[in-house]
Amino acid sequence: MILIRRFFLVAIFCYLGFLSSFAKQKDIRLALQKANVDIVKMAYGKAGLITYNLKTGTYSVTDNGHSYISSAFANLKLNDDTLSSTGSFSRKYSKTVISNGFGKGTRHVITLTASGMPLLQQIFYTYPGRNYFFVQLKVTGKQLTSNYMSPLVARFTSLGKGERSIFMPFDNDTFISYNAKDLNKGVTNTSAEVGLVYNSEKNGIIAGSVEHELWKTGVSVANLTNAHNLKVWAGYADKDVTRDTVPHGIVKGTVLQSPLMMVGYFADWRKGLEEYGKCNRIAEPPYVFNWTKATPIGWNSWGVLQDKLTYDKAVEVTNFFADSLKAFRSGSTAYIDLDAYWDFLKQGDDFSKLKEFADYCKSKGLQPGAYWAPFTDWGHKSGGSRKAEGSDYTYAELWTKTGRGYHDIDGARALDPTHPGTKKRIDYFIDHLKACGFKMIKIDFLGHAAIEAKQFHDPAVTTGMQAFRVGMEYLVNRMDNQMLIYAAISPNIATGRYVHSRRVACDAFKTIEHTKYTLNSLSYGWWQTYVYNFIDADHVVFANEPIGANRARLLSALITGTFITGDDFSANGVWKERAKQFYQSKALLKVLKSGKAFQPVDAATGIGASTAFWRRDGNEFYLAVFNYDKEAQHHDITFAELGIDPRDIRQCTEILQDKSFAYSNKLSIDIAGADAALYKFNLNK
Repeated sequence: MILIRRFFLVAIFCYLGFLSSFAKQKDIRLALQKANVDIVKMAYGKAGLITYNLKTGTYSVTDNGHSYISSAFANLKLNDDTLSSTGSFSRKYSKTVISNGFGKGTRHVITLTASGMPLLQQIFYTYPGRNYFFVQLKVTGKQLTSNYMSPLVARFTSLGKGERSIFMPFDNDTFISYNAKDLNKGVTNTSAEVGLVYNSEKNGIIAGSVEHELWKTGVSVANLTNAHNLKVWAGYADKDVTRDTVPHGIVKGTVLQSPLMMVGYFADWRKGLEEYGKCNRIAEPPYVFNWTKATPIGWNSWGVLQDKLTYDKAVEVTNFFADSLKAFRSGSTAYIDLDAYWDFLKQGDDFSKLKEFADYCKSKGLQPGAYWAPFTDWGHKSGGSRKAEGSDYTYAELWTKTGRGYHDIDGARALDPTHPGTKKRIDYFIDHLKACGFKMIKIDFLGHAAIEAKQFHDPAVTTGMQAFRVGMEYLVNRMDNQMLIYAAISPNIATGRYVHSRRVACDAFKTIEHTKYTLNSLSYGWWQTYVYNFIDADHVVFANEPIGANRARLLSALITGTFITGDDFSANGVWKERAKQFYQSKALLKVLKSGKAFQPVDAATGIGASTAFWRRDGNEFYLAVFNYDKEAQHHDITFAELGIDPRDIRQCTEILQDKSFAYSNKLSIDIAGADAALYKFNLNK
């Protein structure tokens, strides 16, 4: 009997132990289920994954299992407060299927709420066909103001050997350069609109804005003692980069949102930047009409003539192109463009001499072009009481008003793009140039229209990029689809909506140093060929430079995508014979047909330039190689670097000197000092 009782007691204890163990396991399962509810996973591309923690308000990102962003959060300045997604919010997740210019995808929304607080949303856009994602920050409430919104503040994984961060300029003014900086400890690099980190294996992380109509964007990369930090924010203003002397303008309303920011990890940073360029054109389609005619080529008077421009010299140049450069044509024409000082050809409001010149160009089978800076006052030192052309307003009324007076740069004072006097001035000049019959216009110093101000004439406009949009849309509308629009000094990316072609760097002329400077911008800005119909290397000047420097300067234009010459062809000199030789080469003109820029083969360091660039057109592969130094250089380039199989090559020719080129299992190239070469490979497939 005692044994039976003992047996039942043991059984009872075992059962109670089982129940306790079961309860513990249930508690664990419930905890795991709750944890899983707190985790949101958002897939993108082939193998990308964003993992968001609803409990902490942070997220991480992996690509093919490789973690490259962690501890990411959003923050913003709102009215007098600073808010962060990591704050005391309740967070809920929702998603919807979308279809837009990027394809079919998913819009993921993390909604953050708290008592007495505006509604905060972190929005992610993912697409199965795109190996990157977009992130945006949005806030909804009453009487909201902000000049800082960041959808991404994070740590990023070091890329290791040869890690560099590229300084990306906001514009191409003041001979600014791209800069490939060693990302050593303690280094912080801030770029405008887009940031890039890459390593010696060409792996890269890219983050940047693809919308530019309201905000200026900054991208900060830092290698600090304990971590690699990344921040992408709307509201960037810097005197040395965006040219602003006052903080970014305040955005106001009941709904505020940051620009759409693209973020991605790429096996090849060059492909990533090209994708970024294409995204900009999708996110902000061109406002200007699409250029479907042939790649524009021609001549511009700023190369040599500058303030020596006269009617007779312009006619002599036209005659030279009509009589001695008959084969220098694209789509059966070339442009003869009068740069600054064409006003020497007019008297007061009498534009008849300019019309006479435009008519003469057309009679010779050429197209006339002109130049203008729509948002600058070059006579501001004479005082502001002068009347602005086409209006009863004084120039002083048009000047953009910053917190420290006015905005002066490059010797010119900025004009408020929203002021009715600025618009009437646009009407005056554009209407006259259209009436004269000009078919191309080079517009310059557009950065003056994007400057932050204490206030604009239009009270609804509160940021520099808003003012830029108002001014540029008005200008494009006034041109009424009658001109090819070419931008010189201007914002690198935001100008893409409004022009067909844009100069990739600042002024460049004839020397090998000018070529290197231009190609610095191509080395890290070639991808803008996907933001614009064309990008341009500025006027090519031969002058009396050695022929090697001539070849390099010519080639710098060809690989950028268009060709604008600049010598004084109204005077005799060696440049005339060399122009006849090079400008009429069928092989060289064929390179211009696509109008697209070449991609760099190798990365540059500091403010240097890549030494080799390539492009493939069907079964034709081009390789351009440069030597910026005085001494001869030897280059070994493998076919693997170029992505072609040497067994597919039928023929190789060096085009600039028109000679065949022998190769083995690699390219062994010798380039004379201050010279360049262009190789064409005919491929079987």
